[in-house]
Amino acid sequence: MKSKLLRVLYLIPFAVLGVSCSVPTASPLYYWGGYQEATYKYYKEQTPESICGLIVNYEYMIQHPGGTRQVPPPGICAEYAYLLQAPGTAEIFAEHATKEQKKLFEGDDYATIFHEKSLEMFKKEIELYPESEKFIKPIFKNASN
Repeated sequence: MKSKLLRVLYLIPFAVLGVSCSVPTASPLYYWGGYQEATYKYYKEQTPESICGLIVNYEYMIQHPGGTRQVPPPGICAEYAYLLQAPGTAEIFAEHATKEQKKLFEGDDYATIFHEKSLEMFKKEIELYPESEKFIKPIFKNASN
């Protein structure tokens, strides 16, 4: 009797594990899109095309959030803003972006467009993730001057 009880008790964790493996997982909180590939390509190659591709990827992730929260993932708006503020980004985009990529922005003064967009993205990061304000405020302060 005792050995049958021990067998049953021994099998319970495996039964629970087996059942839990077959339960569908919840959808992710955030949609990361092609973030990993685009960022890897940008940091590995650092070509004008990879910069343009990363800008397009960020823009898509922010405009079309997914996941259960339906907001851009944490840090994406700030990372995008920082890229837009980087020296030479506007010039590289103006010279190397495809016509399709340029359609994302109205106008062709990319220095002004990117500056305004970066300030907007810093604000959005703080709005979506208030805990980031401590880190974003100093960067935002420098960017808005």
